Amino acid sequence: MRAGKLDRIITIERVTTTVDDFGTPVSGWATIATVRAQRIQSTTEEFMRSFGASSETAVIFRFRHMDGLTLADRVKEGSAIFDVKEIKELGRREGLELRCTATGG
Repeated sequence: MRAGKLDRIITIERVTTTVDDFGTPVSGWATIATVRAQRIQSTTEEFMRSFGASSETAVIFRFRHMDGLTLADRVKEGSAIFDVKEIKELGRREGLELRCTATGG
């Protein structure tokens, strides 16, 4: 993985639950890592589903290996937010490839 190709800065976030002053659990997103990444692909794919056709923006991010990522995490690039759909290891712990889809907010 060449450092010159890592031209984007992405933030990886994980949902957390805290308790407010009144004892009520509140869910929110906390940053677990900010890394330099390469954006491999940005396409719109048509998926045929039982309720008809819909379109999703599919994006692939590559970056250096890190432990502990799950499919429950999300990726933020600027103001765009992406749900992680697949995590693929590149080489022997050399890097990771996250296949993501854009979320509505």
